This record gives sequence, structure tokens and C-alpha cells, in this order.
Amino acid sequence: MAETLIGSEIIKLGGEINRRIAEGARIHNLTIGDFNPAIFPIPGFLTDEIVNAYREGQTNYPPADGILPLRQSVANLLWEKQNLRYSPSEILVAGGARPLIYAIYRTLIDPQDKVIFPVPSWNNNHYTHLSAGQQILVETQPENYFMPVRADLEPYIQDAAMLALCSPLNPTGTMFSKEQLQGICEMVIAENKRRAGTGRKPLYLMYDQIYSLLSFGDKAHTDPVSLYPELKEYTIFVDGISKSFAATGVRVGWAFGPEYVIGKMRSILGHIGAWAPKAEQVAAARLLDHTETVNSFLEQMKDAVSKRLNALYKGFKAMKEKGLPVDAIAPEGAIYLSVKFSLLGRTFQGRTIETTFEIASLLISEASFAIVPFTAFGNAPGTEWFRISVGTCTEEQIPEMLAQVENFLKNVE
Repeated sequence: MAETLIGSEIIKLGGEINRRIAEGARIHNLTIGDFNPAIFPIPGFLTDEIVNAYREGQTNYPPADGILPLRQSVANLLWEKQNLRYSPSEILVAGGARPLIYAIYRTLIDPQDKVIFPVPSWNNNHYTHLSAGQQILVETQPENYFMPVRADLEPYIQDAAMLALCSPLNPTGTMFSKEQLQGICEMVIAENKRRAGTGRKPLYLMYDQIYSLLSFGDKAHTDPVSLYPELKEYTIFVDGISKSFAATGVRVGWAFGPEYVIGKMRSILGHIGAWAPKAEQVAAARLLDHTETVNSFLEQMKDAVSKRLNALYKGFKAMKEKGLPVDAIAPEGAIYLSVKFSLLGRTFQGRTIETTFEIASLLISEASFAIVPFTAFGNAPGTEWFRISVGTCTEEQIPEMLAQVENFLKNVE
């Protein structure tokens, strides 16, 4: 397993960009799904409470499933934001979303079990590999905003052990519509009814909603259990403070779902020692209990992120109207924008552009603009779509970025 495990393509690309920057290149690095704390600081309330918790001596081992006050605070947040009723015993806290996703896979997936995930998708290929499962990659379509629909998934569902979904989606910045998700939920319900009494384990649904509090405009986050309460028995959610509170390095995440599944996940993570630091858990609980602070911060955060995404979106759409080979999908949530550079088969300075890697490389060298191709998220070679992440850029930088990209595209033949 270890010999055949591949590294993160995004981190690898980021390393190359950082090397160029260290050599003196000035590059707008929009590759990593992270935040520049100088631009997007965590809530000041959270900072103060982390410091207070350390001063109070909150430095011993936390419980394996997370401190009770935080699990209760999460339960209250779920009820307030999504009208979902979960008890603290159905909630598991860990050091960010990654160990929780790993625990879901290790709990539910046996060797050779099939895992379905739409692509583009973040890291489901790696977690399936770590669990010795079989990957069923399902390509989604731009006309559906790269969100899967029932017809995409249905041919594979009868043999699967788990379906992994994410909304708002990393890498696309798009979201499930209620109608899209309803169709998929009805399919999962029907499949589990078909399996009833056969001795087969159910088809489980992992629902990554780490960006759920970052939706824009009239777009509203939706989830399977809100639509169909009977899916509560089969759905395990992933969430946390990493993205919505710009707290990627604070490492506090939570999963919630059926108590018997959450209990097994707790046992796995307890052996690994993947709990979030106790002081950070104490501080996160205090933050979530301070509703006015939470809502005020989220309002500012959504405004700042959406302004950047929409400025880039409008800029690329303006280029398209000028006849340049670029397109974009309107942002709906998260911190990402989907952009298409239709450059394969075209030429730049007499050289034919043959791969998406070459497109990415030319954008860096000729436009100082670093972004990630969807091929790094499981899409097939030849996909000309890319992810832009705005957590490290200011609004003031965007006109310069767009001008440099436009100048490069004007020189592509």
C-alpha cells in the first residue's frame, strides 16, 4: 500500500511554485485551499479564547470523542443552521476533517469494497487506496456545474459500499441544488431497501460539508438528512471550523452520524491519537456558543470571499466576450472558482500546447498565475478546467492578475 500511495498533486504543485518564488519570481499563487492569515485572520474571539484556555491549564488529554461542551456546541449549531437534531453521543471531534474522513473509510470500507465518488473530487482516491478499496470514479459535467446527478451514479450503485459526496464542492465552488440531491437520496434509499434482508451491509453516504457555512447569494446549502430523515441511519457528515472560520491550522473538525458508526470511528482515532488539542476544543466551544460573534464573522467572511470570486468570474467572462479561449462557472460556495482555458491544440510562440500541465506551466511562466488543473482532482487527461482558490489574494491584486492572464491569452494562436 505504501509503495503505491501517491502524494498530493496539489502540494507537489505548490512546492514547485514556492521554489520559483524563492528564486525571485513574483507569482500569484492561487493553488492551495488555505488562507493567508494576514488577509483572512481567524475570529479575534477565537484567538483570545485559545490563549485563555492555555492559561487556564487546558493542556491534558481530551476525551477520545472530544470534550462534551464542544460536542454540545456542535449539536446546537447543527440545529440552528440546518435544523438537524444530533446528540453529543452522535458527534466525534478530531484534529480537523482529514482524520475523520480517514476514520470513516477505515470503519466502513473492507478490502476490495467499492467506493463511488464523482470527479473532480478532493482526496477520495487517496482514502480509498489507504483502505484497500476499489475506486469508482464518475466524471461529472460542466452543464451540471460539476455536481453529480442520479443518472451519473446509478449504473454503479448496486455494487458499492459507500458514496462520497461534497457540497459546496472542492474544487469547483459549486453546490448541490435541492433537486439534484433529492434524486441521489432517493436512489440511496431505494438501494438500501433492495439490500434489506440480504445480509449485505448498507450503502453508506459520506457527506463532506466543510464549506457549508460559505454559500453565496440566493444559494442555500442542503443535505441528505434534512431532505430525507430516513437517511440518518446511513449518512456520516464531515464538518469543522477549518474553512468557514479561516482556521485551517487550528485543527478542530467534527463528524456526526449513526452512533454505532461514530463509536467505531472514535475507537480508531483514539488509537491513532488524532484528537484536536484540548485548548483549541475549549476555545471552539466558546466561539460556537457565542452566536452573535459567529454570525457577524461569517457575514464578513462570506462578503470578502464572494467579492474576490465574483471579481475573477466577471473578469474571465469579459475575456470570453472578447473572443479569448476562456470560460468560468458562477461561484456558489466555498473559496473556489472553476475556470476553463481552452488551449489544447493551440500554439504559443510556435509551440503546440498538448497537455493541461503545459497550460498550468504557461500560466505560471507567462502570466505569473498559479492554479490547479482538475486533472489533479481525478479528471481525465485533456480536461481543460482549473481550480482557483482565493484565500491568499487581496481584492486589489485581482485587476493585475486578470490583466496578465488576458495579455497571455491574446498571444495564444
